[in-house]
Amino acid sequence: MARIAGVNLPAKKRIEYALTYIYGVGLTRSREILNKLNISFDLRSESLTEKQTSDIQNEVSKYQTEGELRKEILMNIRRLQQIGCYRGLRHKKGLPARGQRTKTNARTRKGPRKAGSQITLKKKVAK
Repeated sequence: MARIAGVNLPAKKRIEYALTYIYGVGLTRSREILNKLNISFDLRSESLTEKQTSDIQNEVSKYQTEGELRKEILMNIRRLQQIGCYRGLRHKKGLPARGQRTKTNARTRKGPRKAGSQITLKKKVAK
């Protein structure tokens, strides 16, 4: 089992998809890294040699990943909240920050429906 950037890569997966388990490495960056190192995408992560693992580790370390990236994103959101801009206020309230509608959708950000809205539906049906 390969361990890169503090993450254990799944053994049975192809290396191009296994690298995406690292926070901050998507499929495009994974393929870019493997192309640069001339490593086949079809190779399984369990069959990596020590040299290939160390090469991938060195290449991934050039990018901001895992804890550093999470910390930077958190600091950016905190900065928006402190300056009181619109996006910062939306983050504070737990609402979508990029202009999506909230009258009907946005359940992921807003959470489950409140009990009050169900009561009003029952009253309308009873009439």
